[in-house]
Amino acid sequence: MNGERNFWFNGGVALAVGLVLSSLIFGWFYSSSKKGDEAITVTGSAKKRITSDLVVWSAGVSSQSLILADAYKQLADNIPRIKQYLIDKGIPENQMTVSSISTVTLKRRDSDGNETAEITGYSLSQQIEVRSNDVQKIAQVARESTELINQGILVESKTPQYYYTQIGDLKIEMLGEAAKDAKERAAKIASSTGNSIGSVRSARMGVLQITAADSTDVSDYGVYDTSTIEKDMTAVVNVSFAVN
Repeated sequence: MNGERNFWFNGGVALAVGLVLSSLIFGWFYSSSKKGDEAITVTGSAKKRITSDLVVWSAGVSSQSLILADAYKQLADNIPRIKQYLIDKGIPENQMTVSSISTVTLKRRDSDGNETAEITGYSLSQQIEVRSNDVQKIAQVARESTELINQGILVESKTPQYYYTQIGDLKIEMLGEAAKDAKERAAKIASSTGNSIGSVRSARMGVLQITAADSTDVSDYGVYDTSTIEKDMTAVVNVSFAVN
């Protein structure tokens, strides 16, 4: 009888020990697998000051007369004078493009403001567009173009548009810097809890923001400022790292 009890007792101990060991092993594997599922997702960014290397500026003139031929003659006289003014300012003629003439027929309106069939004159307009890499020179000429008024030419100067043409090449560099920033942020977060980061789980590029210098403007669709020569280019990436 004692032998039978000892048998069952020893068997129970062995079973209990086996259950404890299996629980520990299962717990270790479960903990390891859960730890491998952990990840840190961070946003990294990089900013760089850039200077526009292309400017597009246009100046327009218009004329109005009762007779179409007279309106056309006024315009035909003014366009060459504007071109010569720009050439005298040091702008090569091959950087200028003269648009086609836009013609609007003016008609009399009745007492209710409705347009009638009676022609009262013609309004013509034409633009000269300048595209140049000499950004500073064109910016200055645009500011001084009102001098043409002293020559009897009512010129309408548009706001120059400033662009940076090397965005494609710089974008790759900026995204690399943003990813590096994301990695540094993730490593600091992980180390604060006694862990370290592992491989990249996923990465997503944000939109580029090209804003006026020191501007805080942002948009979900990206910003491309063309009103200033000096700009800030900001690249953003969202990266998820495994946690070791």
